[in-house]
Amino acid sequence: MALHLYDTATRAPREFTPVRSGTASIYVCGATVQGVPHIGHVRGMLNYDVLRRWLLHSGLDVLLVRNVTDIDDKILTKAADAGRPWWEWAATHERAFEQAYEDLGCLPPSVTPRATGHVTQMVELMERLIESGHAYAADGDVYFSVKSFPEYGQLSGQQLDEVQQGETPTRGKRDSRDFTLWKSAKPGEPSWPTPWGDGRPGWHLECSAMATNYLGAEFDIHGGGVDLVFPHHENERAQSNAAGDGFARYWLHNAWVTMSGEKMSKSLGNTVSIPAMLERYRAPELRYYLVQPHYRSTVEYSDGAVSEAAQGYRRIEAFLRRAGDAPVGEVAPEFAAAMDDDLATPAAFAVVHNTVRDGNAALDEGDTTKALELAGTVRAMTGVLGLDPLSPRWSDGGSDAPVRDALGKLVEAQLAERQEARAAKDFARADAARDRLIEAGIAVEDTPNGPQWTVRNA
Repeated sequence: MALHLYDTATRAPREFTPVRSGTASIYVCGATVQGVPHIGHVRGMLNYDVLRRWLLHSGLDVLLVRNVTDIDDKILTKAADAGRPWWEWAATHERAFEQAYEDLGCLPPSVTPRATGHVTQMVELMERLIESGHAYAADGDVYFSVKSFPEYGQLSGQQLDEVQQGETPTRGKRDSRDFTLWKSAKPGEPSWPTPWGDGRPGWHLECSAMATNYLGAEFDIHGGGVDLVFPHHENERAQSNAAGDGFARYWLHNAWVTMSGEKMSKSLGNTVSIPAMLERYRAPELRYYLVQPHYRSTVEYSDGAVSEAAQGYRRIEAFLRRAGDAPVGEVAPEFAAAMDDDLATPAAFAVVHNTVRDGNAALDEGDTTKALELAGTVRAMTGVLGLDPLSPRWSDGGSDAPVRDALGKLVEAQLAERQEARAAKDFARADAARDRLIEAGIAVEDTPNGPQWTVRNA
C-alpha cells in the first residue's frame, strides 16, 4: 500500500506523490513566538516530525521548512507590557520553542526562516498581486481582493457571502472580506520600507513568501493546526494561487489539545507548559502521549492520560532492556500498513505493543533468538515514531538518568516484595510495601500486565 494522506482541500485521503521524484517538500506553520510553549503548540510539530520520519524511512529525502512569526500584534503588546524590546521578547521565546522541540526529539528542520528576514520576498509577491489585479494599495496598507479570486473558500468550505476576516476595520479597504497583506506603520512600532510606504507584514503574506522562497512555486505538503484552516491557510492559498503559484498540493491539519473541552491556548489561561511537564515526566514519555493519538484526533489533556502513556513507554523500554542489545531490524508489515493509512498511529502503537508482548513471551520461554529478532522490530517501529528507547537520543535518559535508574531499581524491588507477599497471602506485608511507595510519592496501579508505577507530582 502506498502512503495516503487526508487532504483538507479535497476532504478525502489521497495517495502521496511528490512533485519532485525522490524528495518530499513540507512547509509547517511554526510558532508565533509570544510566550512559553505549551503541549498544544508542540503536538503539531511532533505529528509532522513523525510524518517526516516515515517519509525518510520510505526512502525519500525530506525538505521541511518550519517558519517563525517574529513580528505580530501580540508580540508587540506583550513585549510592551513587559517593558522589553519586541525583538528581544521574540528571540527569547523563539529559543524556548526550539528547546521544546529538541527536548521532545524533533528532527531539526531543513531551515527555520523568520518573517522579518523575508520582507523582500513579500514585497515581490505583493507587486505580482497588484499587477495582476488581485491586490491594491490604500493609505499605506495593501489588501488582497477576495472577490477577484473565484476559488476563494474552497479549502475551508467558507461561503463567500459569509466571510469575515476578523480584522479591525481600516480606511481604504474596498470590501470587508478583503484581507491585509501589508500594514502601514504606526508610531513607535517597527517598520520596513516598501513602494507603498513603511509598515510591517500581514500574517498570511509571510508564509506564502517563505514557503515558495525555499520550496519553490509548487511543493508537496502544507501543514498546521486545524485552527489555521480559516482564515490563515485559506488566505495563503488564495494569494499564492492568484499570483500564479501552484503552492501546496496537499493540506494537512492536526487537531487540538484540549482541557475541559476547550482548545489549549494562552488567551484562555488553560495551558500546560513544556518545561512544567518535563519536571514530571521524561521527554520520551511526553512524546509518546502526544504522538500516540491520530494526528487528526483531539487530545483531551489529563494527568491520568499522561501517566498511562508513560507506562506504555516504560513497557516498551523494559522489554528492550530485558532483551539485550538488539540491532535495529525491519518494521512489521502491519505497522507499515498503519502508517501508510494517513499515519494511523493508534494502530501502529498497537502493533508495537503486540510485538513487545510476543517478545516478552519468547524471553519467558527462553527463546532469546526470537526475542532479539522481535526487539529489533520494536526498535525499527519506535524509531519511526521517534521513541526508540535504545537510540542515543533516549538511551542515556538525560542528566538525571542515574537517579532515575536507581529509583527504578528501588521501586521494582518493593513491587517484587509486594508481589511475593501477595502470592504468600501475607497481605499485611504486601500493604506495607505499597504504603512505603505511596509515602515516597510513587503511585502504583494493578493492571492485567502487572503492577505499573509512576512518580506523583514529581
